[in-house]
Amino acid sequence: MERPPDSIAAGARRVGVVALAAVALAVVMTWPLGSAPGRLGRTSSDGLHSIWNVSWVAHALVADPAGLFDANIFAPHRRTLAYSEANIGAGLVAVPAWWLTRNPFAAHNSALIFAFASAFVGMWLLARRLWRDSTSAAIAALLFAFCPYLFSHTPHIQLLMVGGIPFAMLALHRLADQPSRRRGVVLGLALAAQTLSCAYYGIFAGLMVGYAVLFLAVSRGLWRNRTYWTSVGLGAVVLVACVLPFFLPYLDIQQDEGFRRTLADSIRYSARPASYIASSAHAHRWMLPIASAWGGWNGEVLFPGFLAVGLGAAGVFYGLRGGAVSRDRETVALYGSLGLLAFWASFGPAAGMYTVLFRAIPLFTFLRAPSRFGLLVTFVLVVLAALALRRLLAGLRGRQRQMAAAGIGLLALAELNLVPFPWDRAPAPSAAYALLARMPRATVAEFPFYGERVAFPLHTQYMLFSTAHWMPMVNGYSDHIPTDFRKAAPVLDSFPSRESFAVMQRYRVRYIGVHWDMYVSRAAEIRERLVPYARYLRPLASDASMTLYEIVSYP
Repeated sequence: MERPPDSIAAGARRVGVVALAAVALAVVMTWPLGSAPGRLGRTSSDGLHSIWNVSWVAHALVADPAGLFDANIFAPHRRTLAYSEANIGAGLVAVPAWWLTRNPFAAHNSALIFAFASAFVGMWLLARRLWRDSTSAAIAALLFAFCPYLFSHTPHIQLLMVGGIPFAMLALHRLADQPSRRRGVVLGLALAAQTLSCAYYGIFAGLMVGYAVLFLAVSRGLWRNRTYWTSVGLGAVVLVACVLPFFLPYLDIQQDEGFRRTLADSIRYSARPASYIASSAHAHRWMLPIASAWGGWNGEVLFPGFLAVGLGAAGVFYGLRGGAVSRDRETVALYGSLGLLAFWASFGPAAGMYTVLFRAIPLFTFLRAPSRFGLLVTFVLVVLAALALRRLLAGLRGRQRQMAAAGIGLLALAELNLVPFPWDRAPAPSAAYALLARMPRATVAEFPFYGERVAFPLHTQYMLFSTAHWMPMVNGYSDHIPTDFRKAAPVLDSFPSRESFAVMQRYRVRYIGVHWDMYVSRAAEIRERLVPYARYLRPLASDASMTLYEIVSYP
């Protein structure tokens, strides 16, 4: 039965208020990021890669949509955006901030705040529908949106874009309650949005929805409901239609360059038992020595938080005990089984479940981190925690209920707190890049050129600086490193040398940037070695940190 227009308007206003509250909470929980969004961020190699990636997508979606995947790294290669997560969703969110400021940190941070806020809104909507209580849903949203796992991945924008998972499950529940083509389309769009924001989570959401479709078909006797299956099928068609154009470049990379993950690759990135007691929150730091003594957490923190674990367990108890509403028992059984399967899969090939999924689902050849299934464990616990919260608050009325809910919410924020978050300051680019942006378009090479595999991530510095000019550049870093780059990198590392100039000539390099500050103690040596090549180079701009040259001829 359709809701009347006034009810729809009131619901929309309520969601709008929740969205504004979610943004405010995201700003508070990531403080001091909001005090200087154009100057603060994560400047590790992964962090700089994310900032460059989001900025490139935000730039290309407006300036050259057809060339979106032809990112400006690893020249002369094409489709280089597909060498790692494309971050279409985050880039789309960042479009306004990028084009208003042309500041890569501001663009990235707008997507980061959106990621936390959308996770809050998505969980609030899902938990409210499942358990029919807005207050308990709001607390559950806090536990999910600001969980330790997400804060541990602030350098990885794609791993923060988790809001599509609760939205996809919400769409599935709406479809199961009242199947229709329109709800099938909404389900497909929700899954597509999540997939284009993070491929890992898109696959996770697809697995969860697929499992739930079969589970609900059994529990509600929907096997012979033609509208149900037609709606689900339409959702699948919409998903494929939306995602396929952005997925084709990845298939090309797999075929042309053999980029695929093996089952053996995933062993290193599998969860360990200690991962589930490791956390990034201040309140949980005392547990880290215990996790270390228990074998370490393999770089992934998966502890959901004491409130999430305790309330989630209570939710299972309330949902399965005698006297519980049948629909609540069904929901607890659905999410409880999903959580157990995700927990099992997070331990990787050795535990067996991940091996089954890897061999059954071709898309798993793009993945390598089974431990990320641990996020779904937190997701499930939080969904179940909302049921426990509803039951705990049910006996309270008026101000007493409000005070109790506010106290639990503040306790959740205190437990998950990381304020002040240790953001880094943005590195200042040389003024020479402003001149380079006005020069005729041509390939750039930046030096020092880091030639050893272990040093490849340092090229992300140049990728960040390239947001000032967007020239194609020989430098680059990504999940996939082209074979010819691996071979050329040690030669370019010998710059200045005849061999390095020969490689640049093959790559049709016109501009080179020499960063004296990055050479540190070798700067004087490099200046002296450049003297024999001076007649081949025309200085365009120079300051204390770097000199920008144009190659006028080759040795």
